[in-house]
Amino acid sequence: MPSAIAALADGAETLVIVGRGARVLGAVTVADAPRETAAEALAALKAGGGTGILMMTGDRAPVAARIGARLGLADGEIHAGLLPGDKVRLVDAAAARGKMAFIGDGVNDAAALARADVGVAMGVAGSEVALQAADVALMADDLRKLAAARRLSRRTARVIRQNLTIAIGAMAVLVTGSLFFELPLPLAVLGHEGGTLLVVLNGLRLLADPIRARA
Repeated sequence: MPSAIAALADGAETLVIVGRGARVLGAVTVADAPRETAAEALAALKAGGGTGILMMTGDRAPVAARIGARLGLADGEIHAGLLPGDKVRLVDAAAARGKMAFIGDGVNDAAALARADVGVAMGVAGSEVALQAADVALMADDLRKLAAARRLSRRTARVIRQNLTIAIGAMAVLVTGSLFFELPLPLAVLGHEGGTLLVVLNGLRLLADPIRARA
C-alpha cells in the first residue's frame, strides 16, 4: 500500500488519503479541470498583443503542469506550490516590467489581487475576501468576457481621445474665428453645440460596438 500511495502522490492529480486513526484505509485521486472557456480566453488575450500570461497556483508542480499544458502555457509561464506571499512577489516582479492584471477567486489570492494594477475576481465562485480586494468582478465563469472587456476598454480609450480632439479642435476654430474674423454669435453658438453633439454621437458608437455585444 505505501508504494502504491507514493506512486499516486507523484502523479499529476491531487491525492486524498482516507484513514481511521493510524490505519490507512485507502486513497483516491481527484483532478481539477480548467474552465471550458479558459484556453480560448487566454488565446484571445495573447492575440490582443503585448500580453504575457503567468499561471500562479498553490498546487503541486505536476498538477500545475498538466493544467498549464491544456491551456497552452509554456513551462516558464507556470508557477506552482505558491503561498499567498509568493504570489505577491511574482505580481511585484511582473508589475516592475509594466502594467499587469491578476485574476483570482480564493482567499489566497486576495493579497495579490490588492497588489496588482488591476485585480479581477471571479464573482460567481469567488470568495468574499477576493471580491473585496479586487478592482473588477466578473459576474460569470466565462473567462472570454475578460478578453472582451480588455478590447472594449481599448476601444473606449480611443473614442475618448477622438472626443478630446473634436472638442479642442472645435473650440480652437471658434476662438480663432471670434478673435480674427468677427464670427457672428449665432454661428459661434451653433459651432459650439454642434461640436458637443459630435462628441456625444461619437461616444454613443460604443453602444452598438460588436465587442460590447459579445461581452
